[in-house]
Amino acid sequence: MSFPAYPSYRDSGVEWFGSFPSHWTILPLKWLLVGNDGGVWGDDPDGEDDTLVLRSTEQTVDGQWQIDDPAARKLSATDRNKALLRAGDLLVTKSSGSALHIGKTTLVDAEVADLGACYSNFMQRLRPSARVLPRLAWYLLNSQVARKQLDLLSNSTTGLANLNGTMLGLLETPLPPLPEQIAIAAFLDRETAKIDALVEEQRRLIELLKEKRQAVISYAVAKGLDPAVPMKDSGVEWLGDVPAHWEMRRIALLFRQVAEAGTQELPILSVSIHHGVSDDEIPDDEMERKVVRSEDRSKYKAVRPNDLVYNMMRAWQGGFGTVKADGCVSPAYVVARPIGEQDTQFVEWLLRTPMLVEEMRRRSVGVADFRLRLYWEEFKDIVIPVPPLCEQRQIVDSVQKDIQRFDALAIQADTAIALLQERRAALISAAVTGKADVRGLVIKRAEAA
Repeated sequence: MSFPAYPSYRDSGVEWFGSFPSHWTILPLKWLLVGNDGGVWGDDPDGEDDTLVLRSTEQTVDGQWQIDDPAARKLSATDRNKALLRAGDLLVTKSSGSALHIGKTTLVDAEVADLGACYSNFMQRLRPSARVLPRLAWYLLNSQVARKQLDLLSNSTTGLANLNGTMLGLLETPLPPLPEQIAIAAFLDRETAKIDALVEEQRRLIELLKEKRQAVISYAVAKGLDPAVPMKDSGVEWLGDVPAHWEMRRIALLFRQVAEAGTQELPILSVSIHHGVSDDEIPDDEMERKVVRSEDRSKYKAVRPNDLVYNMMRAWQGGFGTVKADGCVSPAYVVARPIGEQDTQFVEWLLRTPMLVEEMRRRSVGVADFRLRLYWEEFKDIVIPVPPLCEQRQIVDSVQKDIQRFDALAIQADTAIALLQERRAALISAAVTGKADVRGLVIKRAEAA
């Protein structure tokens, strides 16, 4: 959708900005502020008259609040009075290890102001004067127009990007008349709300696809592909009925533990965790080659195609996989090799079902989730349903087709989100810089409503 331009423009004299509406002005941000102050942190709380102090971690990348567990701190009366937030204040992240987070800006609304909170020393509070509408300033500070300037103004110290009040004050700010500011902000509120709603729909779709994907896998590997097949009691409480011709077998009857030393010729494989987080996670659904030529392979365990490997510390989080190529894995992994013919991919998907994940967790030993260990002695005694080998392969083929279909739909949704977010950013930039004249659109749509 295209928007009309203003009747006349003049050159801004600023290379990155170009021309702007003739009746607008461009001023350094400091001329539009009545306050430009750093934050406070104070001392550890003692439970008596503590003050909530908001941190940059409570700001999202797109400038929204996500206040779940604000910090309580002990502040002096002077610091509290100096840093107390009120509606209309803007908070800017000054320091961050991420380029995405540096400069992100949140607007203090009435709900946040009612918290009686202050703000941390990693943030800068900008208090707009009566010349500028705080909400329009919020749109501007989170736009690409401001981001480009902040990138130029920021410097780097010990790997962190840094801003300060002086730099923020130098931000060149396009300023329309106040009634026009109100109209632009109203337009952006309405249009971005529509885009945000569409983005949220796509995100819900992605979550539904993930749920459906897992449900299809779980049903196929636990109940088979034929809904009319006769069933029997598995004899395992958490599993229920299984196809009557399937066998219930201990993992020890299907796999044996092996511990062969790796060799320098073998690549090091890294296991992707489908569910959960791993420091060495790679964005792939299979084992990947990760060659580190300088490392001593003898410290690792050799693996072959169709082996099943699992991380003793992270098995119940999804830290396991089916080996696709000769290689070696970290000593933290247990290597299980099939006894006879077995489709390990089928077993892996079975282990990823919620009921098997919980069973692995139940059999793990330790005092806390992040310290749980699943040893081979416990793992091998897990009982699983085992169809004939030909049926295992049919199930794997069918599930792989379903996974490809769900993943393709998820990619489409991700693409739609990216396009919507690009449109949102372009719309904001065009409106706050005067490249688009939205005044008439505000009036027309208000009349239509």
